[in-house]
Amino acid sequence: MKPPLTGLNVVEFEGIGPGPLAGRMLADMGAVVTVIARPTIGAVNARLGGVGEDPLRRGKKAVTLDLKHGGAIGEAKALIDAADVLIEGNRPGVMERLGLGPAECAARNPKLVYARMTGWGQSGPLAGAAGHDLNYVALTGLLSLSGYPGERPIVPPTVVGDAAGALGLVFGIVCAVLASRETGHGRVVDGAIVDVLAMLGGIALAVRGSGQLDGPGPSPFHDSPFYDVYACADGRFITLGALEPQFYALLLDKLGFVDVDPARQYEAATWPQLKERFVTLFASRPRDYWRDQLEGSDVCFAPVLSIQEAAEHPHNVSRGIYRTLSSGAVDVTAAPRFQAYDHV
Repeated sequence: MKPPLTGLNVVEFEGIGPGPLAGRMLADMGAVVTVIARPTIGAVNARLGGVGEDPLRRGKKAVTLDLKHGGAIGEAKALIDAADVLIEGNRPGVMERLGLGPAECAARNPKLVYARMTGWGQSGPLAGAAGHDLNYVALTGLLSLSGYPGERPIVPPTVVGDAAGALGLVFGIVCAVLASRETGHGRVVDGAIVDVLAMLGGIALAVRGSGQLDGPGPSPFHDSPFYDVYACADGRFITLGALEPQFYALLLDKLGFVDVDPARQYEAATWPQLKERFVTLFASRPRDYWRDQLEGSDVCFAPVLSIQEAAEHPHNVSRGIYRTLSSGAVDVTAAPRFQAYDHV
């Protein structure tokens, strides 16, 4: 099959983090993505990305332009005139000052989808302020849910905020492209990370609404023995997520807890003592022992893996999720995947 976005022409004004990731996601789906790169590498990209092969440029072609010069602006406009989508990740107002704002571009290319990737959005009191992934997750309230009550929250670097923002921007782009092809008129996609994060927090908000998260009482996600991360004898960790009664009953059986009534799973008064038993038991054996005992069963188990271990895990290998670059760095393949219907 042809990739689903074959024929889509995208111009990406290169930034950091979520904008380039959004561009790569489109390129992975078949879009032609032309990156307008700056003459020099920015400080964050140089520090965090290094100077070797840039995996966020995968599948793209790059054109280096110094937009401080008028000739370069003309070249950029020529690329935009032929594009279906423009992606930019500057602070609000920067593109307008360059003469490349939405109004100017739409006047030349009415069907253009103009996608703006920011943390705070194009409007609001914080719109002009600097920020990064961690700040955006904090402001949505979701960061507070990552810590146990009274403990310091922690979030994986660049994953929750920036990657969610990229995914939200791509979703907005595809929606706007469908509308543009129907009407002949593009639109601006305000891809604010705080908006997308808050939207993706819908499941957590639903659980919170039932009083089982972010409230005064015990939470299954922070206090129960059946949904947690446990330390093993070798200093490594495993995870459990046996929320359903049948999975919890199987977990108790596999752990040999014959004295524990699975029907009392959600009686929070029983949790502290039972969690201590879980802590002690899992700490008595190394992580891979528990993998042998629990992995692949319906107890909802997974070991906590390093990136290198994840790249070598049999399930991930069988699906081809990771690949190794010539530099030795680990990269990831495109997702989601597509399959043709079986012809009947």
